[in-house]
Amino acid sequence: MGTVYDVNPNELIEKAAGELKKLKELQMPEWANFVKTGVHKERHPESADWWYYRAAAILRKVYLRSPVGVSKLRKMFGGKKNRGVKPEKFRPAGGKIIRTILQQLEKAGFVKHEDKGVHKGRVITPKGKSFLDTLVKVKNPVPEEKKEKVEVKESPEKKTETEEKKNE
Repeated sequence: MGTVYDVNPNELIEKAAGELKKLKELQMPEWANFVKTGVHKERHPESADWWYYRAAAILRKVYLRSPVGVSKLRKMFGGKKNRGVKPEKFRPAGGKIIRTILQQLEKAGFVKHEDKGVHKGRVITPKGKSFLDTLVKVKNPVPEEKKEKVEVKESPEKKTETEEKKNE
């Protein structure tokens, strides 16, 4: 069985978002329809399910880079702000969205707050790890039934001694 590292992130996030949408602990707040995801964005998300896609992406980031806090996640999901004729500058994503999603993932039991030495933040729980790992299916590039048998033909250069005597 594969892990999160083995698959395309887009496919994993799409599958995880579909499964997270079924959970009662993870619900989109009423205010989420009217907010932008960060200062660097011009408009709010067009997709109706954007909350679950962001939650799946955050869960994947916590899996890959734990312990991680809201500040680091804001940097990961941030982008460049268009300032007209002035040069673009990096701006972090909105913290309220990330903080709320992390709290919902904690209620669901997928992440927990932990201190590891001087680092503190959210880490993935065994429940969250198994949730993502069950969504991962390593695809076999060619199924066993469809593999074609390749016949190996002997090259004309490899002649045995008896064949050489017959030719002479």
